[in-house]
Amino acid sequence: MHQKLLVLLIGLLRKCRERTWGKCKNTDSLLGRVFIVTGANSGIGKETVKELAKRKATVILACRYLQTAQNAISDIRTQISTGKLVPMKLNLASFSSIREFVAEVIENFAEVHVLINNAGVYVPFKEHALTDDGFEIHFGVNHLGHFLLTNLLLEHLKRNGPSRIVIVTSKLFESGTIDFSNLNGEKGLVVKGRMNPAYCNSKLANTYFGIELAKQTKNSGINVYMVCPGFTYTGLFRNVKRSWFHYIIFSPVALLFLRTANQGAQTVLHCAIEPSLSNESGHIYRDCKLYVSKKKLDHDVALRLWDVSAKLTKINESLN
Repeated sequence: MHQKLLVLLIGLLRKCRERTWGKCKNTDSLLGRVFIVTGANSGIGKETVKELAKRKATVILACRYLQTAQNAISDIRTQISTGKLVPMKLNLASFSSIREFVAEVIENFAEVHVLINNAGVYVPFKEHALTDDGFEIHFGVNHLGHFLLTNLLLEHLKRNGPSRIVIVTSKLFESGTIDFSNLNGEKGLVVKGRMNPAYCNSKLANTYFGIELAKQTKNSGINVYMVCPGFTYTGLFRNVKRSWFHYIIFSPVALLFLRTANQGAQTVLHCAIEPSLSNESGHIYRDCKLYVSKKKLDHDVALRLWDVSAKLTKINESLN
């Protein structure tokens, strides 16, 4: 009896929490609108694609492996028949792959209206993983990869405005730092508890990128949104090894706080399609509403990070 009451109580508490998470309420047809979703083969990215397909959008599934994009489409098609889904290869850990992807998009799609920078990696920092271009994996993929992708697509998005760029960040950015003498973690990073400082730093970089991008695209027909999807159950932490003991301890927390991938996708979707946001740009959203960060964000840092990122990705050379 006590166990049943406990389960009922946890269920009620979860329902109460779910009501605060927000849901994209717009169901307008997106026929003729073209979206790019990075990391679209699983988790929040895949659920975002599903929701866009329901609304008849054309969606480019930009994934590291073409086969995983095709598998995602096959799975989505068992549930949703509307929308046009296009698999394309994009390896954000490789600058050459990003340039090849952008060239193919521009050649084959006269219009692109929304870019959703969703993909991300989370690797234990002790593994010292690097991108193909030699950058620390979190900084290189989560930030530099999307920085290069966005800038290479920027003129194409401007020509087809009004357009939007949605950058998926995380509330964990509030635990991050931008140390310009240690962007690649070459001096090492202080690990506090189970927090991955490299991941947190990359999410802060995402946020600063969005702030400066909004400033640089003001009055251009492009709106920029940063999104914290909330604590969501996805494959992001698949590289983190946990013991059975951790799962037992974590279960009550998961039942109360862990969102499904579809619930995590709602704010991403909201920022990508909600008409009432058409005059907003450069803000952070969580639970389908404005999020006010506890961390003071320095616009000078945002500009300096932009300049450093432009040099590291050689973006100015690419645009000439």
